[in-house]
Amino acid sequence: MATSTYLSNPLVTINAVDLTDQCTAATLTKTVEALESTAFGGVARVYVGGLQANEVTLTMYNSFATTETYATLSGLVGTSTNITIKPTSAATSATNPIFTITGAYLESLPIVNASLGELDTIDLTFQGGTYSVAIV
Repeated sequence: MATSTYLSNPLVTINAVDLTDQCTAATLTKTVEALESTAFGGVARVYVGGLQANEVTLTMYNSFATTETYATLSGLVGTSTNITIKPTSAATSATNPIFTITGAYLESLPIVNASLGELDTIDLTFQGGTYSVAIV
C-alpha cells in the first residue's frame, strides 16, 4: 500500500538552533558519487560507490530578530555545521526518524530577497557532510 508523509509539524535545526518556525520547505538529498570501475573487456560500464555528496536545501523566512534566521546563519557562511530534520516534532521513532547531516558547508547567504507586498524569504543550500538517520 502506498503512503506519503505530510509534513505539518516538522523539526528543522541548524547548528543546534531550532528554526522550524522560520522554515517553509526542506529537501535533503542523499548522494553517493558514482566511480567508474569498468575494466578492459567489459561490455557495459560498471560503477562503484564513492564519497557522499549530500545536499540540504531550505526555504526560510528571513528574520533579523535575535536567535532567528540571520543571527543564526550569518556566522556560518564559509563554515561547516550540522543540520537535523524530522518529519514531526514528536519523539524520534521508526515512523519519525531524525535525519542528520554532519559537517554541511554553507557557501552563501542571501541577505535580502524582498519584493513589494511579499514576505522576505531566502533559499539556502548546504553542501557535503555525512548523512545519518536515527530511529531512537
